[in-house]
Amino acid sequence: MKLKKQVTVCGGAIFCVAVFSLYLMLDRVQHDPARRQNGGGNFPRSQISVLQNRIEQLEQLLEENHQIISHIKDSVLELTDTGAVSPSGQLPFRSANGSWVLPFDGRPTFLSVKPQDCQFAQGRRGQTDLQMLDVYSLLKFDNVDGGVWKQGFEITYEPGEWDSEPLQVFVVPHSHNDPGWIKTFDKYYTDQTQHIFNNMLVKLTEDPRRKFIWSEISYFAKWWESADMHKQEAMRKLILGGQLEMVTGGWVMSDEANVHYFAMIDQLIEGHQWLEKNVGVTPRSGWAVDPFGHSATMPYLLKRANLTSMLIQRVHYSIKKHFASIRSLEFMWRQAWDQKSGTDIFCHMMPFYSYDVPHTCGPDPKICCQFDFKRLPGGRVNCPWKVPPRAVVEANVAERAHLLLDQYRKKSKLFRSKVVLVPLGDDFRYDKALEWDQQYLNYQRLFDYMNSHPEMHVQAQFGTLTEYFTAVYKANNVPQGARPPDYPVLSGDFFAYADREDHYWSGYYTSRPFYKSMDRVLESHLRGAEILFSLAVAHARHTGMEGRYPTSDYTLLTDARRTVALFQHHDAITGTAKENVVIDYGNRLLHSLQGLKRVIINAAHFLVMKNKDVYRFYQTEPFLETLSNNALRTLIELDQSGPRYLVLFNPVEQDRLCVVTVLVNSARVRVLTEDGQTLPVQLSAQWSSASQMSAEVFQVCASFMVRLPALGLAVFHLYDSADTPMTLRSETLLRLSGRGQTAHAVDPLPLRSQTADPQPFYTSTQSLTLGFSGTTGLLESIRRKDDPQELKVQIQFVTYGTRSSKDKSGAYLFLPDGKAKPYSQKEPPVVRVVEGPLFSEVVAFYQHFQQTIRIHNVPGVDGLSLDVTTMVDIREQSNKELAMRLVTDIQNDDTFYTDLNGFQMQPRRRFLKLPLQANFYPIASQAYIQDSQHRLTLHSAQALGATSLESGQLEVILDRRLMQDDNRGLGQGLKDNKKTANRFRLLLESRSTGNKVVDSGPTSFPSLLSHLTSAILNHEVIALPVLPKKRGIPPLHTFAPFTGALPCDFHVINLRSIQHQQDTHSPSPYTALILHRKGLDCGLETPNPGFNCTTTEGQLGLSSLFRNLDLQLLQPVSLSLMYSSPPMANDSSVSLEPMEISAFRLKLR
Repeated sequence: MKLKKQVTVCGGAIFCVAVFSLYLMLDRVQHDPARRQNGGGNFPRSQISVLQNRIEQLEQLLEENHQIISHIKDSVLELTDTGAVSPSGQLPFRSANGSWVLPFDGRPTFLSVKPQDCQFAQGRRGQTDLQMLDVYSLLKFDNVDGGVWKQGFEITYEPGEWDSEPLQVFVVPHSHNDPGWIKTFDKYYTDQTQHIFNNMLVKLTEDPRRKFIWSEISYFAKWWESADMHKQEAMRKLILGGQLEMVTGGWVMSDEANVHYFAMIDQLIEGHQWLEKNVGVTPRSGWAVDPFGHSATMPYLLKRANLTSMLIQRVHYSIKKHFASIRSLEFMWRQAWDQKSGTDIFCHMMPFYSYDVPHTCGPDPKICCQFDFKRLPGGRVNCPWKVPPRAVVEANVAERAHLLLDQYRKKSKLFRSKVVLVPLGDDFRYDKALEWDQQYLNYQRLFDYMNSHPEMHVQAQFGTLTEYFTAVYKANNVPQGARPPDYPVLSGDFFAYADREDHYWSGYYTSRPFYKSMDRVLESHLRGAEILFSLAVAHARHTGMEGRYPTSDYTLLTDARRTVALFQHHDAITGTAKENVVIDYGNRLLHSLQGLKRVIINAAHFLVMKNKDVYRFYQTEPFLETLSNNALRTLIELDQSGPRYLVLFNPVEQDRLCVVTVLVNSARVRVLTEDGQTLPVQLSAQWSSASQMSAEVFQVCASFMVRLPALGLAVFHLYDSADTPMTLRSETLLRLSGRGQTAHAVDPLPLRSQTADPQPFYTSTQSLTLGFSGTTGLLESIRRKDDPQELKVQIQFVTYGTRSSKDKSGAYLFLPDGKAKPYSQKEPPVVRVVEGPLFSEVVAFYQHFQQTIRIHNVPGVDGLSLDVTTMVDIREQSNKELAMRLVTDIQNDDTFYTDLNGFQMQPRRRFLKLPLQANFYPIASQAYIQDSQHRLTLHSAQALGATSLESGQLEVILDRRLMQDDNRGLGQGLKDNKKTANRFRLLLESRSTGNKVVDSGPTSFPSLLSHLTSAILNHEVIALPVLPKKRGIPPLHTFAPFTGALPCDFHVINLRSIQHQQDTHSPSPYTALILHRKGLDCGLETPNPGFNCTTTEGQLGLSSLFRNLDLQLLQPVSLSLMYSSPPMANDSSVSLEPMEISAFRLKLR
């Protein structure tokens, strides 16, 4: 107490001195004759100049004064802190069973989930006519030769079928432009795509009957930016006049297996916002001809963006044949969890092998190829069926028209209406003026002939995709997008895709995992940067400081949005592009990551300033640093002169209690919260190899437990000070095989070594006890605190080879040479066991991978699952795929669950009638197996391929190295592997209400704990050390954006600043808030999550949600922000159904 008084008096004295010196300096400025301007004539100007000088000096002095006060505060904190007392007044100690008990901030937390919020998962679903799991059970997958339509059957018709209602034919010219595949995005644009647009302008203008569709806005935007005003106006006229239709309108034609729903939405918004701003058009129909299989998430997102119809193409040939045979190629696609029909969207599935011309006019490719007039003799492309096209002239038009009409009629027999869609195009088509003439002139002659002969009973024309759909609705007498009578309703998805034989495209789920992982890091940074930027700009406006804030950071956000969007392309994130194209994508990702770090730093700097008046932004002098791009953490150098400050950003929308690790240069580190409380710290070594601690520069990992506000920034002080009982060293044991291996420790971190024995060994926290094999060093069992017995959870590593004959695995295809073989190596692994009060970990070192399993001794979410990192390096291997397999006692039989795009769970069944590779499915964020007692979930921070090949097993492919092409056009194998860290969380939960009836249904949902686990895995805390300043650091404080807690079944997908209509470099006053209410399975017991967690039946009050900001507009909008509903009263609550994604336009200031 006495000390406190002394410090206060001392502080007061310094404050008085500072104020007095300020006064003297101002006085000196006023009376300094040297500062007076010469020449009495411009007296007022000189006065202004003197005044300006005074103001500038005053500002500088005020800033210095704040820093003096800040130093006093730090001294007070350091002097008054005894270094021995934690927030709860206890010291860490070891309990009887050897696990550490930590002092905890003692804040009571509660969990309150309303029973109504649990009913959704148990509720009855509406019946659908086609459930894809049932279709799989039904089909034989026998691949019988179907004649000219090899994968189908013979189609016949009666000549008079169209007498009463003529056939309507819509021929839809298109050009599929990959934003990177064999060439880079820019090279394709230069060589081909720009010429397509330039020719389009000329050729569509020549005849108003000509139509065209385009989907990739990334290319269209690039052309638009280089076109002059006349070209732009002519193009706009073609679009608004209906000759050119923008279909889907995303930045790219997104992959649907590996992509996360955050990025699916973001690339759609980026394309739609661009179209709205530059052209003023809203897409109506979806067009996805090339993604390798189709996800059920896509129809939901398109529906929420107000599209009315969609088209898909790459579906397993057996499913196409089945749907064609029951005339169900057009259906209403409904979400499996939808209890009514609100998610229905009309979907057209193309019936044949490909989207090229030979496979789109009808069932016989030999005939259809004769109507691809780019293949006329003398050109570079010909028909493999050896019958070339012939130009249409007076002498042959009747014969040609009847031959083509026969194909149109046969195709139409597979559908329920007398309207037929005939796409006319292929990859990068229409890049030469000649092709425009060849296709359009020959087809127009055919149409003119058909339409002028009423006995043919056909009306044929060029059309757009939406014109086709409109005709289908009209023929059925229903409004746009409504379900035509008797059309089937379907739920489920279309993975895995096979285009022929047993060629399943399940390899690309894992191909090039390094970039799949990098994509997710960038997505998390983009979301974090968007949220912080939106909040910082709103607070700057609120305090009238918009002019001082670097709003030009908006250009960095735009660049990163477009990079992430580009990478969602179905040859980018899939890992199926040429090596030089992959490098181009990688450089773009890295460049954007650096830009986003700048946005985060600048926003965090403004938001943590206690006194915004002293805020200054200097482009060349960043206030914070972010951790460097390599996996190593930035070193925070401590010294005796004072504290280093650390700002931590929590990108999750709930409070977070977790362990954070930073790298420091002193083992005498002490960590204090903003209000001066000492936190427990665990010191552990940096390692240069399996058994050697890093000794180059003294570096030590300091891990400490923090509580961080939701989507907020917290400030911590790090000191180099005398030892404190709250800083504890890890105990490290090396288990060696005994063959000449030695351990190298670095003081003061203790290290023991022993010869490994086959007995299992254990490590535990307050929540979990893990058993490991003494031989392999890999996980063997998990016991939860409240479970009497341990559960077998064995981790094994296995490898797949590829076939020796004919077709082999490549970037797309997985064609294994049989079952996996156990991974083996001659030398036993080195195993490192690290134990301490905050975390314990076991690291097993193998030749081609090292696996780290870490558990955190923290109450709540962070302490209830295992953090699993597998560092994989298979660059020495040849035609090998490395998989991690979990082997358990869980009796899941043949059922397992994989997620679709991190948005929803899809039940799967293992079918013995299918080859091994057909039972693999994409996971973007998780997979689980369960029985009546337990559920085991493998959460993933990157997209990979996964399966369950036997009851009790769950496996995931970590990397694949393949030496040959798989004949799908790439022309390369996968030989550019990188050392890749695959990150997972393994969560074991007890089920209280497991029952076979619920488990056999078409839906399944993660528990609340599982959703939260996924969030902390995918959105790591971002550490931002404050850079030391000569003038000292102004006072900083925690920034918590919300006044209260968000319901814990709500996820903030994004808080995205909306573009300015005129100025592309700065944001408008509006922000898009995109929310997702998660579906919960309450049938798993929910431990305390470590923060206050409540659900509210989907209600959220937005008016007072944002602390110190006024909500001036609350307007519901469609998912891509193009359609607006009337604004709501600012004090209204918004309401979301379970699983619903909704967007709102806000004006915050």
